[in-house]
Parts: sequence; C-alpha cells; structure tokens
Amino acid sequence: MSQGNLTPHTAQLNSIVKLIEHHSTLGVLPSSTGQASVRMLIDTLSCVFEGRNAPEVKSLEMSLGHDHAGIFRFPGGPRLSSWSCATLASMASTWSEACEGLPYAHGRPGLSIVGALLPLAVERNATLGEVLRALSLGYEVGARCGGWLRIRPGMHVDGNWPGLGVAVAVSHLLKLSTAQTITALNIAACQLPASLYLPIKTGHNARNTYLSHSALLGLMSAYSAQAGITAPREALLEYAEHHAVHDGLPVPDETHAFIEDAYFKPFASARHVHYGVEAALKVRLAMGASNGLSSGAEIDALMEAIESIVLKVYPEAATYAGNRDPQATITGQFSLSLGVASALRFGHMDPKIYDPEFFFDPGLRRLERMVEIEVDPEIASSGQRQAVLCVKTKNTSFQEKIEHLMGDPLLPMSELEVQDKFTKYSSGCVTKDGAARFIQALMHGSAELNFAETWHMLF
Repeated sequence: MSQGNLTPHTAQLNSIVKLIEHHSTLGVLPSSTGQASVRMLIDTLSCVFEGRNAPEVKSLEMSLGHDHAGIFRFPGGPRLSSWSCATLASMASTWSEACEGLPYAHGRPGLSIVGALLPLAVERNATLGEVLRALSLGYEVGARCGGWLRIRPGMHVDGNWPGLGVAVAVSHLLKLSTAQTITALNIAACQLPASLYLPIKTGHNARNTYLSHSALLGLMSAYSAQAGITAPREALLEYAEHHAVHDGLPVPDETHAFIEDAYFKPFASARHVHYGVEAALKVRLAMGASNGLSSGAEIDALMEAIESIVLKVYPEAATYAGNRDPQATITGQFSLSLGVASALRFGHMDPKIYDPEFFFDPGLRRLERMVEIEVDPEIASSGQRQAVLCVKTKNTSFQEKIEHLMGDPLLPMSELEVQDKFTKYSSGCVTKDGAARFIQALMHGSAELNFAETWHMLF
C-alpha cells in the first residue's frame, strides 16, 4: 500500500518508524543538524542553570539529593540519581520561560529530552556524538508527534507528547534496537497524561512539573522496553484516534530536521510576548533611552510622557498570553502587556524582571495597565506571527512592526550570544572561565569527546 493510500494517522506513524530505523544506522549527523543540536543542548542547559536559582527548585534539589544518590551532580549541588536529575533539570529548564520552542509542534520538544539525557551521558561516559544523535532523534520524534497529536483546548503540551521524544532519545542512548525503541514509544503512548493550562491562568507554578513528568515517563518507558516489557504496536494510533485533535497537517518529509527550525529566546517569556518586547525596545530607543535593565529620573520622565499604548497581535498570542495585571511569575511570563511594559520601563525582559523589586515596580505597573491588546484582522489573515506596537506621548507617536524575532532560524543568535546567555545564566555556580571552556568544547570538540569529562569543566 502506498503512503498516499494510508489513513492520516497510519501515515504519520510510519514516517516516525522510518525515522527511528534510519537513525539506528546513522553514524554522523549532517553538519547543520549537529550544529543545531549543540545549540539546543547549550541553550537548554543555560535555562536549567538559571532555573536552579529559584527557591522552590533549590529546595527540590536538596530534597532529591544525598551522598549515595548517584554520581551526577550540578556545580555546587548534591549528588543526584539519573531520575532525580531528570526531574530537576526538566523543571528548571522552563522555570523562567527563557527556553527553546518549535512553532510546528506548538511546544518545546527538547527540554525534557536534555533533562533525561544529561545524567545518563555523564554516568555512561557517552561521547558528545552519542548525546547529540540521541537528542536529535528524540527531538525529531517529539516534534512530529507535537504536530500530529494536537492537544485539546484548555490543555498544556508539556506533560503530554514530549514524553514520546524522551522515550526514543533515551532508547537511542541506551543503544536499544529499533524494535525496542518502538516498544518504548508505545509504552509511553499507552499512558500519555492530560496536563492542564489552568495553572498559568491562575498563577500557580505546577505547570513547571509537567516536563519532569514527561522526562520520567520517557525514562521509564525506555528502561521498561530494555527489560522486555511489551506494549501494543498500535498504541500510538489508538491515542491519536481517540485522544488527540488531528488538524490535517501533512506527513513531514523524512529528511526534514525540525531541530533546525527551533527558536531560542533572548527574553524570559512566552514566545508570543517577544514580538511586543522587541517592538517596545525599538520604541524605547527612538524615545532616546538605552536598553538593558536601566532606570532613573530621565527614564521616569520618558515613561511618564506616554499617554497610550496599543499592541496589535495575532489571535493565538491574545489567547495564550493575554494575562493582565499578573501577580505571579508564571502569569507574567504569559502576559503581552507585561512584556511591553517591561521593555519600555527597564529596557529588557530577562529573568530579573520577576524579582519583586522589578515585578511590582509602580512605574512598570502603570505602563502595564495602559497597554491595550487588539487582535488585528490583517495580522490574523496573514497567518504569520507578528505584532504592531503604537505608543503615543504628549508630543509625538511611535509605531514599530515586528515580523521576525531574534533567535529564529532567520535571525539566529551568534556564537557569542549563545555563550553570553550560558555564562550569564550559570553565573551563580560556574566561573566565567569554566563556562567558556565548556561552551568551546561543545561547539568545537570532536564527536568522540567524552561528555562526562566535558561536564566536569564546569566545576
């Protein structure tokens, strides 16, 4: 039977199976895919280090760690088992919402994969090449499942299909056969959880545990398949038929590398918020202020002169990031109005924005209340993510349109920007020299580089 005669669900599954089969014999990743995988690894680790600073994450790390837990540990942290590290790293990677994402999947396939692979790579003395191949394969499977198995309204992706990518990535690092890897995929498919969007709306950070759940589900599924536990081969088809929302996306080309389509974030917020942030930064410069968490009497005067702010966006941005007057970090990360106000007031939106002294700054809150959010029919009909910001002062008006974001494949972060993000985000426990050595080794080291030895450059 030709691919064209298959049902849509069967065609999608067959494509994923062929992808797994192809990677089982792949010795070296294509150069562009390898580079994208390195950047994915570094950026995710940047976010993990930054997220470890949160009091709740610190507390969890201390609770999970003890002298005999395992051989893995973060700089300055206790020893962790591979399962504890996966829990902690996956949670930390999304804490400040400065992490990667993939529009095709409407989610972030890589975070829980990196969280699960990290301790295993250190424990097993895996090579850098082995880690990158596992990450790449897991990402491709997760991305394709994200595009195929769309979640229902009111749900959140992080606790759902990312576990499928983890199952495949871990299986690959464990050197399981293709049959075992597909079994691991189906073990995970038998128990994909339903995770709610509700915590983001209500300001609770339970959402940050969802990726931990996905990492643990993938780990458990891979180890179970290795042990000989079985699963029905049609499990993923059953899930697709009865529990997902199929929106008719065509089967992706088997040679397409979705990891090369991922975006990376210069700001700590949902990607929908970035369009307004970048527009506001341009307005701020046009008003005569510099960017970079600055304030003072001159800035206060410029901000006081603002009389109206209108942000025109696409429908999805208003739906998922329309939170007003956010009182909790996670709500602020999904607030278009806070993003615009933060960029205007402070010249940035990095994780420090959520410190109480910035988050509840009266000047910031005044601007946030002024922001009017409009779903623009022209932008909506274009089918493209973009935003237009209009700011009026007593004497003049400013308008900026943003169609492409920094960190997108069309506007990639430079090697220096990648290193700077990692250095800044890991500064709480890693020296600048240690961070530089680690980044240079990952970016320019050979595929045979011992990952454990490279990890310990951070200490």
